[in-house]
Amino acid sequence: MRIGPYRLQNKLILAPMAGVTDRPFRTLCREFGADLAISEMVSSDARLRATPKSRRRGDHIGETAPIAVQIVGADPLMLARAARYHVDQGAQIIDINMGCPAKKVCRTLAGSALLKDERLVARLLDAVVKAVDVPVTLKTRTGWDTGHRNALTILRIAEDAGIQALALHGRTRACGYGTPAEYDTIAAVKAQARIPIIANGDITSAAVARRVLAHTGVDALMIGRAALGRPWIFRELSPALGHGDPAGAPDAAEIYRVIRRHVAALHDFYGEALGVRIARKHLAWYGRALGCEEAVRTAVNAHTDARDQWTAFDACFADVCLPPPLAA
Repeated sequence: MRIGPYRLQNKLILAPMAGVTDRPFRTLCREFGADLAISEMVSSDARLRATPKSRRRGDHIGETAPIAVQIVGADPLMLARAARYHVDQGAQIIDINMGCPAKKVCRTLAGSALLKDERLVARLLDAVVKAVDVPVTLKTRTGWDTGHRNALTILRIAEDAGIQALALHGRTRACGYGTPAEYDTIAAVKAQARIPIIANGDITSAAVARRVLAHTGVDALMIGRAALGRPWIFRELSPALGHGDPAGAPDAAEIYRVIRRHVAALHDFYGEALGVRIARKHLAWYGRALGCEEAVRTAVNAHTDARDQWTAFDACFADVCLPPPLAA
């Protein structure tokens, strides 16, 4: 699969997730086999670019190409300017968010709220594609609600505008994340598409990946929440797409090393005070994957010092999650 000049070997993509897909997590997932790791969504509002949060979200130092930045907004001119700004900052792919179901995003008529206004969608996509000389992709949902699935119409609009790949989450905006993803709509979109189609939603194992590929015929898979606490999922899924050797979950020693390196990267990226707070949720997700989420939360959430946080998790990991204790 190609997006512009970029060839995706494993056909596996890390979904953009606000508050999750920062540089440390993107880097980790790329190391485990994600071909592309898209940034957290950044607002098209230029007034927010100087905030510490926006600066961190635009930090791609040391990342492997292609660098993909997701932008969100509902004004064509602002979105086009945002796209140009991020390309000037090093973005090699611009992704447009038309799938976020969060109320605070939809209240601004951005994210999945755009699915209600197909004319505005056409203006937005056209403006961004014309504004930059890098590939522009789109992430969206199957429709606003189950009575208004307009993914096929959005596909036609996207193709006419020059969008070079479309990631389709198998839920409507109204579904949020509370119902199982459906893949019939994705299959219907793929059957009519002239651009690469990427399936997203509930792809949690190699067996599911094979079923989704067989049912939809899509060009690639996008992994979101299944990667939380499991960045090695990309290595596990790769054989399902015909790449790499069959690989099970990492052993306890590797898991320990991955967690330790990730937490250290978070402390370094955010600074100790904020890094400790950010690390809490990632440690809890690792705990969930290991079957000891609540024990991890209890162990680490009271600590504000990086060394104390790690010491507490270390003890919990050894005593509760994966005994006996492991060497660093």
